[in-house]
Amino acid sequence: MLNEYLRKILTSRVYDVAIETPLHIAPFLSERLGNQIWIKREDEQPVYSFKIRGAYNKVAQLTEEEKARGVVAASAGNHAQGLALAAKELGIKAVIVMPRTTPDIKVRSVKARGARVVLHGDAFDEAFAYSQKLVAEKGMTYIHPYDDPEVIAGQGTIGMEILRQMKQPVDAVFVPVGGGGLVAGVAAYIKALKPEIKVIGVESTESACLAAALEAGQRVTLPEVGIFADGVAVATIGEETWRIASECVDEVITVTPDEICAALKDIFDDTRAVAEPAGALAVAGVKKYVERYACEEQNLIAVLSGANVNFDRLRYVSEVAEIGEGREVILAVTIPEEPGSFQRFCSLLGKRPITEFNYRFGDSEHAQIYVGVKVGPEPGARAELISELRAESYPVMDLSDNEVAKYHIRHMVGGLAPASVTNERLYRFEFPERPGALLKFLRTLGKRFNISLFHYRNHGAASGRTLVGLQVSDDKIEQLQGYLLELGYPYWDETENTAYQLFLR
Repeated sequence: MLNEYLRKILTSRVYDVAIETPLHIAPFLSERLGNQIWIKREDEQPVYSFKIRGAYNKVAQLTEEEKARGVVAASAGNHAQGLALAAKELGIKAVIVMPRTTPDIKVRSVKARGARVVLHGDAFDEAFAYSQKLVAEKGMTYIHPYDDPEVIAGQGTIGMEILRQMKQPVDAVFVPVGGGGLVAGVAAYIKALKPEIKVIGVESTESACLAAALEAGQRVTLPEVGIFADGVAVATIGEETWRIASECVDEVITVTPDEICAALKDIFDDTRAVAEPAGALAVAGVKKYVERYACEEQNLIAVLSGANVNFDRLRYVSEVAEIGEGREVILAVTIPEEPGSFQRFCSLLGKRPITEFNYRFGDSEHAQIYVGVKVGPEPGARAELISELRAESYPVMDLSDNEVAKYHIRHMVGGLAPASVTNERLYRFEFPERPGALLKFLRTLGKRFNISLFHYRNHGAASGRTLVGLQVSDDKIEQLQGYLLELGYPYWDETENTAYQLFLR
């Protein structure tokens, strides 16, 4: 088997359109992990994904009769763009069937590469069924995204390039796994020539079909898959890819969506590349591998498989990346409901940056706050912070691993003011995003007026945005104005703001 795939890979016709992508060292990640971490940059392909390799290799080897009838695929992802470009380069008619729910940017990308797009059905299964109808009625050739020997061989050229480019001994290569075409091709080549090199598949915990198959000893179908890492959202490993992977893949590591987000940030920090979630799987796997085996001074290579990410996805990624890295702690803390409480609490945090602070007046005795705090990368930093707060008699609950708290409650803390909140005025502030700015704010106002509402989030900008509710009687408004001038931060009175009146008053 390996000799046959070695021949196929060595004779693949991928370089008519694909490029030999660079292999880059990741300096920050390498220093942090104590190993040499290398990134194989498949995001630099013409379609920003490795898929062009397999698609082109398959289409290039069709007979003239098959080429004349055209090719078809059902896909809403990278395979669609790879096949569209491959067919365009070879002058072949291509039809890509996509669900009607496919984002417009993906539809436009496929059309821009010369393929005809047919929108059919609301889910992939319906699109796939229609593509098979075109095969039956028009004799078009269906190009499978992963479960085809020529597609697998095309992807295997990545393994060939890695061994050619890497001048130092390689300890392990980490490969994202969806349907298995990429890991099968890379593993087949590496194991044929360098069987001592580990090939490690990396899957999302939401779609770990290879891990499930290895545990069962046969292909299985997952009951459901998550689509955060949509490029690998496959329920069943391919038949041919399973045959290869079951013999050639040394281990499978699964990673969570939070860990994928942290890896996306690592990739950006080291390369300035914005990977797609599936593209960052391998880097997330490297980090987990190093932690699991405590290895040092090894050469570990991660395949960055693609960069086709919707821009609106980046907001979610940035919010959870620090949590996925273990560098942000989300806490629910109970503090006394009295002037100066916020200041005393923030003083205990020391120089740890606050990433988020949410509070709404509840009763006259206790205040329940939702706070995000950055901690250092060293082991135990999270536990140390919690211990310090509890030592000062603060009731603390760690919500860092609470899915509801991370993705929902943080946006819902607050609500309408209880009847006991009187004379509330709302102010919006901007203050410099530097250590001590928030404490200065609290020292100036927090001891003099009761804070009935507080919301702050770190936006990564030079100025922090804060919304504050202050209980100020009419006879104290002039005094408040003096303190605001003393504070020196830009502010706006939002007491008559429509949104505030509708949802918070």
